[in-house]
Amino acid sequence: MSTHTFTMNESFPMNAWYAVAWDVELKHKLLPRTICNKPLVLYRKKDGTPIALEDACWHRLLPLSKGSLREDTVVCGYHGLEYNSDGRCSYMPSQETINPSACVRSYPVIQKYRFIWVWMGNPALADESKIPDMHWNDDPDWAGDGQMIKVHCNYRLVVDNLMDLTHETFVHSETIGDRNVAEAPFDVHYDEKTATVTRWMKDIQPPPFWKGQLNKVFDHDGTVDRWQIIKFEAPCTVNIDVGVAIANTGAQEGDRSKGVNGYVLNTITPSTNQTCLYFWAFSRNYNLKDQSNTTELKNGVAHIFSQDEDILEAQQKAINENPDREFYNLNIDAGAMWARRITDNMVAKEKKD
Repeated sequence: MSTHTFTMNESFPMNAWYAVAWDVELKHKLLPRTICNKPLVLYRKKDGTPIALEDACWHRLLPLSKGSLREDTVVCGYHGLEYNSDGRCSYMPSQETINPSACVRSYPVIQKYRFIWVWMGNPALADESKIPDMHWNDDPDWAGDGQMIKVHCNYRLVVDNLMDLTHETFVHSETIGDRNVAEAPFDVHYDEKTATVTRWMKDIQPPPFWKGQLNKVFDHDGTVDRWQIIKFEAPCTVNIDVGVAIANTGAQEGDRSKGVNGYVLNTITPSTNQTCLYFWAFSRNYNLKDQSNTTELKNGVAHIFSQDEDILEAQQKAINENPDREFYNLNIDAGAMWARRITDNMVAKEKKD
């Protein structure tokens, strides 16, 4: 049995894409967000292009988000310095000569899979192909929606929570949890960037949530085969392939036609050392045009995740009060341990480089 000592300041890699907003959140107005301990100001240009700048005026460091947006120019709310969308100062009050060093940092930013992503590290390494695959969020063969939660805990605690769903049995017993989750065997596979935990629960009674979803498509009152395939992609994205099918109809072998399938999409962005922005969505491949089903699922998952939020914030508080306390790892922690190890390797590589 291994142990891990949690510090109050768990680190995060900078050379990574982090979700900073849902696409609908970002408008032609200034939006402040803190990412990896760095304050940013976000907005859309008139043509819809997303922009991310350092949220501190070059002159006296007032957050630019306290200012205003005029056309595509950010105007500081203190002395009126103006910055274009590249972060370069284009106007200073009472002088014609603009100091050539007058600029704020501009960050690479991309809109993809309904999220706004920002690259916090070396801009020369900001390759769009490194954005984690979350295509279910805007794929026409899938339907769903989600939210963002501001959680008062280190981002890695959320990843831990998602990598081991044993807690469903105890935290979410009235919806998605039952003893089968805690008792079913599982497999863990990993490589340099990903870790995957696969759990099948064969010929079981479905928990209330999944019984309700299955009955939207099939009139079935018997047992099911249930699956959870959790895939972590460093540093902080966890996509979970979930569902149930009528028992013994071939779901584990690849035929899910007698079942219902969803993806729980999660990407967790470190805001500070002790807070994070948790973006999640639930997408399904059945009843695609039933908007009430989408709303029902969004509300149901929001309730489930609010229970997780309570657990995680209480855990962070306890860690702060016991900064040198070691965590003991059980077999169920294998996926979370590999996720941490992979992220640790990213951090170590950046420090070495």
